[in-house]
Amino acid sequence: MKIIEAKVQNQLAQKLPFVLYCKPNSEEIIGLFQQNDTAYKVEDYTEKGFVFASFDGNQTYIIPENQSEIMRFVWDKKEFSFPEKEVPVADESEKKEFENLVAKGIQGIKNQEFKKVVLSRKETVDLVDFDLETTFEKLVQLYPTTFVYCFFHPKLGTWLGATPEQLLKANDSVFETIALAGTQKANDSSAVIWKQKEKEEQQFVTDYIVNKLKNVASDVLVSEPYSIQAGSIWHIKTDISGVFNLGSSLQQVVSLLHPTPAVCGLPKEESKAFILENEKYDRTFYTGFLGELNSSLTNETQSSDLFVNLRCMQIVENEALLYMGCGITKDSIPEKEWEESSNKSVTMKKVL
Repeated sequence: MKIIEAKVQNQLAQKLPFVLYCKPNSEEIIGLFQQNDTAYKVEDYTEKGFVFASFDGNQTYIIPENQSEIMRFVWDKKEFSFPEKEVPVADESEKKEFENLVAKGIQGIKNQEFKKVVLSRKETVDLVDFDLETTFEKLVQLYPTTFVYCFFHPKLGTWLGATPEQLLKANDSVFETIALAGTQKANDSSAVIWKQKEKEEQQFVTDYIVNKLKNVASDVLVSEPYSIQAGSIWHIKTDISGVFNLGSSLQQVVSLLHPTPAVCGLPKEESKAFILENEKYDRTFYTGFLGELNSSLTNETQSSDLFVNLRCMQIVENEALLYMGCGITKDSIPEKEWEESSNKSVTMKKVL
């Protein structure tokens, strides 16, 4: 890992873009180290490299394979201590503001403006003795079943995350995706009991994705929903797969799926408009998507493996900006949604 540390430091010193990432349940870290500081835009989804896209769909950038030095490493299993983080005492003004936002979202649902909306907030944490590469290693160690990444671009910022949600995996005409919703804090009990609110939220997401995919795909298969743990959080997950119709493009499919109901809401355009008007901050790349685009770095054949940018943070000077969101339905309770967002913040706080 000494080589990777030196490479990261060299890129940072020269203000050159790079990404490190580790796919779920993998022991290999891939590094793309761009040789210039250009912000390359994705034009038609035939590009090859690591894509990094915003929530609103207006910024889709790529670290191109043909402009980068590519390195691979097997990650060392180091011993890190991860003290249990208590959920800190809430900032009352932040709490009130978020609960008011949730209440407004619930009212929008009651007014039949939309069926579901995903509302988020950001939290600032002061950093002391922060090291980018060490923090990335801690994320890999702590969340091995997620897609873990560390992304730096002098024109786009510094981001790290450990996301449990796949947007799309596509190999030739065969694809896989998931519906992920519902959140529950893990405890000592082995049984995970889901309330009707979470089950309904999960069904919204599944139905939306399946209906969208029927326009561009055939042989769409849908699994039964099941519980999955990501760090200290449980979710409900459904696996969806199928075959793209002749003439369907990757760009077309991504635009159908992104942003998913798990990060935006239903219907998509109405809930997205509510978010952009009411959240009072710019999500930028939080709840966007990222990952391999037309790459053969981790597969024998060229494929795309894209993930939703959840459980992430942005590093700005001596601060970490943490992002957390909650799916709001007609049965949501503002105080409970605040608690859920606080539980999600612990995912990133554990490695700081």
